[in-house]
Amino acid sequence: METYQRGLARRGVADSDQLMRYVLTAVASAAVLIIFLIIFFIASNSVDALKDIGLFNFLFGTEWDSHAGIYGALPVITGTILVTLGAIAFALPIGLGSAIFISEVAPARFRNILKPICEIFAGIPSVVYGFFGLVVLVPFLRETFPDQLLYGSSWLAGSILLGIMALPTIISVSEDAIHSVPQSYREASLAMGASRWETTIKVIVPAAISGISSAAILGIGRAIGETMAVMMVTGNTPIFPDPIWNIFSLLTTITGTLASEMPEIVVGSTHYSALFLLALVLMAMVFIINLMARAIINRTKRRLGEMPESKGGLMDRLSEPFTRVYGTLCDSAVGRFLSAKRSVIVKSCVLTLAFVLVWMMSSLFIGDVYSLAAAAAIVVLFAGVKKVFSIVDSKVTQRVAHGGLAIIMGFVLFLLVVILGHIFVNGLSVISWDFLTGGIESQGREGGIYPAIIGTLQLIAGTVAIALPLGIISGVYLAEYSKDNTFTRIIREAIDILNGTPSIVFGLFGFAALVTAAGFGYSLIAGWITLSIMILPVIIRTTEESIRAVPRELREASLAMGATKWQTTVKVVLPAAFGGVITGSILAMGRAAGETAPIMFTAAVGFSTAGTADSIFDPVMALPFHLYHLATEVAGATDMQYGTACVLLMIVLSMFLFASVLRAYYNKKIKW
Repeated sequence: METYQRGLARRGVADSDQLMRYVLTAVASAAVLIIFLIIFFIASNSVDALKDIGLFNFLFGTEWDSHAGIYGALPVITGTILVTLGAIAFALPIGLGSAIFISEVAPARFRNILKPICEIFAGIPSVVYGFFGLVVLVPFLRETFPDQLLYGSSWLAGSILLGIMALPTIISVSEDAIHSVPQSYREASLAMGASRWETTIKVIVPAAISGISSAAILGIGRAIGETMAVMMVTGNTPIFPDPIWNIFSLLTTITGTLASEMPEIVVGSTHYSALFLLALVLMAMVFIINLMARAIINRTKRRLGEMPESKGGLMDRLSEPFTRVYGTLCDSAVGRFLSAKRSVIVKSCVLTLAFVLVWMMSSLFIGDVYSLAAAAAIVVLFAGVKKVFSIVDSKVTQRVAHGGLAIIMGFVLFLLVVILGHIFVNGLSVISWDFLTGGIESQGREGGIYPAIIGTLQLIAGTVAIALPLGIISGVYLAEYSKDNTFTRIIREAIDILNGTPSIVFGLFGFAALVTAAGFGYSLIAGWITLSIMILPVIIRTTEESIRAVPRELREASLAMGATKWQTTVKVVLPAAFGGVITGSILAMGRAAGETAPIMFTAAVGFSTAGTADSIFDPVMALPFHLYHLATEVAGATDMQYGTACVLLMIVLSMFLFASVLRAYYNKKIKW
């Protein structure tokens, strides 16, 4: 009898373990369902525009005038591309120079400091960037170019701001790629008599070119999906620059158009459907960019033997055409010729690009003849400098090059100091007990921001309550229970797609699915669900990586003592991975606290007479949207703007700082 009871007990434990496997699988599958729901709601709301306007007329129409019922998206799409190209032109040389400095030039004791400092850029909310651009960058550009900038807002302002926001992505990915080049490459080059700079520029950077290319593409993806910052400084005018390279022209982007026109739209109208079709175009652009980045990464992995030809998930298979084209170009006779003549080709391309850029930019200030002369003079000067450096001692060249990289790194740190310093210097003096605890008066010109603070905390609390258990459960499934099969790869690809989806698309999905279809209206619950979906990939990925870092010996020891798979996971693996899990969760909370685009369509209002929300079906005030409201719609609220921006920055950056300290603590405490 006793033996029979023990058998039943073991069978019950096994059944419960199997049940948990089913539960984990079901929860992890939610990512796939969410992607399909987002695509379904965005696409289904675009059907009317396709019928009324037509895809060709929509994509290639040259006028966007919602008041006249004209929806030609070409100027909007063109504005998006131009601002993004300008942002990458600004961020790529600065980001690459900073990455080279951190990896190859900076003393070892500074490397672990500089990279986290640069990553602070990623922690600054986009609405704070937009506010900084509105009150500092736009006036500075207007004073610098008074004859060219009639309105202040411009393509130039948008590109500079987006470039700053793309810097952490480019610096981080490029530095990782450069740092991962085997040390033997450096030693072999130095042993042959090359200087450190020659080794860096002729060996290390070419070896890391795939990673650097991925950094540039990911930076483009980061810039193209940004909403609030670009919306606040570009003027939101759907026109073509005249000439097309006129960086001082007003323009608009897809995200800016969506954010500015959606709040006042009639649901179900052609205008409403056209905006969703515009969002679908944005999703397609970001998806193609991600496929291109994946193709470059896959090509590199296969060359290094890290990825078999037959392996890969859905995104890898979809990126195969890009990978094959990229590989064919590299392996063809033309590709080999280009590789062999890389130095000559690079020099020719740089000189040609310098000539064209100088001519285009100078033509905005002076006549065509003078601009051509200036471009030719710059090219001659550039070629002369190159010639001088080719004949001087390599040590002198190295000192000059390293000095230039140090200047670039200093410029990045200067940007960070200026942005944070300006906000804190002007905002800290506004903050007081009455400011933090008082209600909003005179549409935000007076009083305090207590309702906005409470609303932000309510949004964070509800978002974490939904996303944290779902994210951790999904991460546990992928790390401990999943097998390398088609189903698991689909889940992983869905998570990657979610992670790369622009935040404004989440907002549109929340508006269509929750506010309108589900009947929640602008409410806490709609904001919670939308933000939860947005931060879910971050929690899943950090949880999975933290669990995978736990040594297998701990699992084997637990199983050897008779524990089941689920008991081992809950009582051994998760406690050991706690540091990484909680760090990822805090970072996700910080992102949720600083987002504006998702909540402006689902939960947030600029001003509420009721103050704080008493029900999950009430709208709320939130610091990011309150700052946007004050900066763009309320005149004479300068002090309140700075105070709100300062409080928002302190909340978000404190979360990032706490996560960094916690990560460092657990890294020191636990050394596998």
